[in-house]
Amino acid sequence: MTAFGARLRAAMDERGPLCVGIDPHASLLAAWGLEDDVDGLETFTRTVVEALAGTVAVFKPQSAFFERFGSRGVAVLERAVADLRAAGGLVVMDAKRGDIGSTMAAYAQTYLRPDSPLFSDALTVSPYLGYGSLKPAVDLARESGAGLFVLALTSNPEGAEVQRAVREDGRTVAATMLAHLAAENAGETPMGSFGAVVGATLGDLSSFDLDIDGPLLAPGIGAQGATPADLPAVFGAAVRNVVPNVSRAVLRHGPDAAALRGAAERYADEVRAAVAG
Repeated sequence: MTAFGARLRAAMDERGPLCVGIDPHASLLAAWGLEDDVDGLETFTRTVVEALAGTVAVFKPQSAFFERFGSRGVAVLERAVADLRAAGGLVVMDAKRGDIGSTMAAYAQTYLRPDSPLFSDALTVSPYLGYGSLKPAVDLARESGAGLFVLALTSNPEGAEVQRAVREDGRTVAATMLAHLAAENAGETPMGSFGAVVGATLGDLSSFDLDIDGPLLAPGIGAQGATPADLPAVFGAAVRNVVPNVSRAVLRHGPDAAALRGAAERYADEVRAAVAG
């Protein structure tokens, strides 16, 4: 399989630089007139997939909102992943897995092994047991042509106490993670497959080297307050590699399929204009 970074670059160039989160909050199900049960989850997910799978570049299903319904919820997620990928969308599984040794290897096999029912184009992972703990996922992603998004500078306020902590060498933990990713991506064209999660709500990040030659998954646009116009100021020269994620600001337009498509298209156009400007 072609490497994730190359497939991501092609998808964003063709469909627009946008990732739509699939986050079936109980409040969203209610807003759509659905029950907070597996049937409601399935209707919600199927509607989003049918409306957007053929036009949006990237999708980020939040695994927790499916797992809370047990095996039947995970079955809905499996079907969504398969249908999104069959329609040409790329799937970033938002599971934020992080562990050591054989456990990390098992997580990697769940999401990054091509014959797994949850095989995704990329996976979000947590490096806070040490970057080296991610090696099983890094190795399997390379082998499978998949990618990773490593939590680096997240938008939640609590994240700063770990991510901006200063190491003995004078670098912050976040800067260390970004440097590891830059090393993973060295020599890859047109873009590496190992990205970072960097919040779009964080303001000026010029003190960090975000030019990791890989993608930057940027949550925070829409309901959290950031706009596409903010992206150049936050990401600077790395803005072309930003994958902006919008969830509720698109999903609230459902269950009308045309309204969902219209909202996604508007955000993609706004991001494209901001990046080009």
